[in-house]
Amino acid sequence: MSLSHSELERYDRQILISNLGTDGQKRLKAAKVAVAGVGGLGCPTSIYLAAAGIGKIILLDSERFELSDLNRQILGWEKDIGRFKAEVAKEKLDAANSQIEVEAVVVEITKENVQNVMEDADVVVDGQDNWKTRFILNEYCVTQNVPFVHAGVSALHGQITTIVAGKGPCLRCIFPKDPPEREKIPVLGATPALFASLQVMETVKLVTGIGRPLVGRMLFVDGREMVFETMEVKRNVKCPVCGNS
Repeated sequence: MSLSHSELERYDRQILISNLGTDGQKRLKAAKVAVAGVGGLGCPTSIYLAAAGIGKIILLDSERFELSDLNRQILGWEKDIGRFKAEVAKEKLDAANSQIEVEAVVVEITKENVQNVMEDADVVVDGQDNWKTRFILNEYCVTQNVPFVHAGVSALHGQITTIVAGKGPCLRCIFPKDPPEREKIPVLGATPALFASLQVMETVKLVTGIGRPLVGRMLFVDGREMVFETMEVKRNVKCPVCGNS
C-alpha cells in the first residue's frame, strides 16, 4: 500500500516520529478500527483516528444526540439533536479527511451480533458507558484475538488499559464482578477527551508496533488532584473468558 503526495503532506508531522515513518503510516492506512460507542469517548477518539489516517473507521452506536450530550460528545452540535450519533459523526469525519473510509452502523451491540458488526476490525476501541456491553466486547476481542482498548470515565477521573489475548489480563480478569451500572454518569467533557486521546495513542502503537502499549497495566487519572498512577494488572488463569487463551 502506497501513500499519495497529499497523504505524505497531510501526515508529515507524525511520519517524522521515531520508528513510525512512512512504513508506520502505511500500516495506519491499511488498518480497520471499530469505535464501539460514539459518545464522550467515541467522539474525540474517532476524530483523532481520522486525523491520524486510519484507513477505515467503523462507528457503532444506536442512540441519537440529546442536548445533555453536548458538554462532552463534541461531534454533536445543536443542529444535530435528534439525529443518530453514528451518522452525524460519519458526516463530520468525511469532511475532515476525505482520504479515509468511515462507516456508520446504527446498532446496539449484543452478544448475538457483535461478530458481524465488528467486520474483522484490527482494533476495537471502547466508547461505552455501560459494563454489560464492555464485557461483550471484551469476550469477542479475546476469542477473536483482536486488541481491545478499554477506557472508562466519571467526573474528573478514569482508567485505561489495553487488552491483548494471551499477553495480559482481559477485562473480566480485572473486574471479576460486574461494577454497578449508573443511569447518569457525572462527567466533565475534558475527562473523556483526555482518555480518548490516550486510546488513540494506544491504537496507533498497536497498529504500527511503536512504543509499549498498556498491556498488563492500567493507568488511573485523578483529575481533581491531577495524579497519574499506573498499576500492574495480572491474568486470572481461571478466568472464564481468557483462562484458556
